[in-house]
Amino acid sequence: MKLLLKQVIITDKNSPYNGQQKDILINDGRIIEIENDLTVDDAQIIKHDNLLASPGWVDVFSHFCDPGYEHRETLETGALAAASGGYTTVFTVPNTDPVVCTKSQVEYIIQKSRDLPVSVLPIGAITKNAEGKELAEMYDMLNSGAVAFSDGLKTVQSAGLFLKALQYVKAFNGVLIQVPNDKSVGSFGLMNEGIMSTKLGLPGIPSIGEEIIIARDIELAAYTNSRLHITGVSTAKAIEHISKAKADGIAVTCSVTPYHLFFCDEDLADYDTNLKVDPPLRTRADMMALRQAVAAGQVDSIASHHIPHDTDNKICEFEYAKPGMTGLQTCFQVFNTLFPNLDNNKLVALFSHNNRSLFNLSPATIQPGSDATITLFTRDTSITIGAGNLKSKSRNSAFIGRQLKGSVIGIINKDQLYLNDK
Repeated sequence: MKLLLKQVIITDKNSPYNGQQKDILINDGRIIEIENDLTVDDAQIIKHDNLLASPGWVDVFSHFCDPGYEHRETLETGALAAASGGYTTVFTVPNTDPVVCTKSQVEYIIQKSRDLPVSVLPIGAITKNAEGKELAEMYDMLNSGAVAFSDGLKTVQSAGLFLKALQYVKAFNGVLIQVPNDKSVGSFGLMNEGIMSTKLGLPGIPSIGEEIIIARDIELAAYTNSRLHITGVSTAKAIEHISKAKADGIAVTCSVTPYHLFFCDEDLADYDTNLKVDPPLRTRADMMALRQAVAAGQVDSIASHHIPHDTDNKICEFEYAKPGMTGLQTCFQVFNTLFPNLDNNKLVALFSHNNRSLFNLSPATIQPGSDATITLFTRDTSITIGAGNLKSKSRNSAFIGRQLKGSVIGIINKDQLYLNDK
């Protein structure tokens, strides 16, 4: 496949062409030439006003539901949603049926997704069947292609077991991913504990449940000198804990979701089940603190937390709705709407460079001789999210009908081109 990208603005801090508007010639999946003006007769031309090109984006926490829950999502539909959202690589959580806790399950995902336009990298479970009782064979899963380790949607509750896991992965410089939630605190809660939960008559989930786990895991990471990534961070105090740990030299990093940046518990006034998420939407003060943390560089990554659910699990009473929303296809637009003036390089760091570095992925760069792993996007256009345009098999998104800023034109990955419908 031969492609010619015309007059794209290269956004890649590792490229000598960073910030420059150039033509890029790609052939058989590799970048051949970058010049001011190229003419190639037999190449497919891609041209768009104010088009930006960056190393392909990486999402570190998505649920593709395959195997076991294919009525919600499949590897194929999840990959289409990811490609449409600008992602060339996605980490999938292990909460499938069976749970991804053996090398055969890792190999199933890798083999089944090898021809998809997106590189799907499975996260192996820390514990067998993600039950939190005994460690899984993480080294076997690593050798089969697992990118990191986590019990995914479940938090490892046992401090002793999590300590052993941190010691285990240290031997191969592995990373544990944890969603912080102490289930013994507010185990029957449905939303953030506070004024809004009282007004709505819903049992609350205190923010201290998140902060206890974060404080505990930071101490365990310091004790073991191992690597920890905390995702779904939702409170101001949690950010403070993590920032202090970084200042103390502890190998802890974090990611936040687009919906924790965009919404707060006040948005639950009409009991929208699409806004029932885990961790829950917190207070307006927490939401603003997360935005400030992103702007200040205290957050390492934006994670979609793409959690598809079928209609039956969302069109129901709030009490019975399952937590989570889809997010891969809207993640960039939501973020760009909130941070329209953020420097291009800082945006790409949050979506690409940082995750590649944190999780030991091969670096991607835009210069001759490199593999073409590229996301094409614009930041100055506006789009309205329509349910019919979503590629995910599920439609549980609170952003449907909203006007957001920015547009993903397409991706180039594995010698494949994926373009969004014009």
